[in-house]
Amino acid sequence: MLRLEGVALHQGEFRLTADWALQPGDRVAVIGPSGAGKSTLLLAIAGFLALARGRLTWLGQDLAPLSPGDRPVSILFQDHNLFPHLTLAQNLGLGLSPRLRLTPAEAARIDAALDRVGLPGMGARKPGTLSGGQQSRAALARTLLRARPILLLDEPFAALGPALKADMLGLVTEIAAETGALVLMVTHDPADARRFADRTIVVSEGIAAQPQPTDALFLNPPQALREYLGP
Repeated sequence: MLRLEGVALHQGEFRLTADWALQPGDRVAVIGPSGAGKSTLLLAIAGFLALARGRLTWLGQDLAPLSPGDRPVSILFQDHNLFPHLTLAQNLGLGLSPRLRLTPAEAARIDAALDRVGLPGMGARKPGTLSGGQQSRAALARTLLRARPILLLDEPFAALGPALKADMLGLVTEIAAETGALVLMVTHDPADARRFADRTIVVSEGIAAQPQPTDALFLNPPQALREYLGP
């Protein structure tokens, strides 16, 4: 399991605490006001922000000594982090070989990942020639190649229209079910949380609260979530 034990995160005057555990295969939404620390929480799990206090473990292994690249984590950002001067195949290939010295088997894996996300035969295209939805699919294909057991989604589909966003969330749900990955998804949209997540973490007033069943949480929201959602 992913366990945060007495975790405290500090950035300047900002403070955030968390103390809970999640199981492999869980699908969890992270919701709360802007600036509350949702992305900060994901960055700490991914290894881009050191803990001020506490322990972060996966299946009993302390993650603190591990660099981001050595952690069992993939993170997908809203801007997708695709290099514009590289083709899709090369962007995906960086996850397998930083020098892009790919074997035929690795090239076949890239083609299979693009097929899986609905981009067959598009490996030679560059990101700038793609729609926003296609770029989202390409970034998701890159996470498939990494095949890490923890997938962090930092609002990667927020700029998409409702239909495309629903399609991408459905695809992530399918992939998570197939791989057994633990998925944490930052969102500002309660509908996304209810569509995707079994449980939801509310981040507010310096606390990433205990995960709660999503439907029950929105039917009877705590005060912090009620204020965020509004009337």
